[in-house]
Amino acid sequence: MTKNSTITVNNGDNKQSCLPKRNGKNVSFKFKIFVIFQINNRQISLNHASQQYDISRSTIDYWRKKLSNFTSKNKAMSKDLEIKKLKEKLEKLEFIKDFQ
Repeated sequence: MTKNSTITVNNGDNKQSCLPKRNGKNVSFKFKIFVIFQINNRQISLNHASQQYDISRSTIDYWRKKLSNFTSKNKAMSKDLEIKKLKEKLEKLEFIKDFQ
């Protein structure tokens, strides 16, 4: 198959759209999130997503692994920020206690 070939996808509402044939290098982050979201919310199975979007199952598993790392880093950063804010609040409260 050539790089510019297209596939037809049924969007679930009986409307079909032509998408470019996908390989892992030409897929946007937004599309990866979309596919993973559908799988995680059990809208489609991993096998069905693989067939529908012409992406290998191992590629989708790789995306899921990378996304879990991405979200865990975001959670860790938010936890660090929360700890920092709590420490600042504690310092303020200790200052007020010492002042009284």
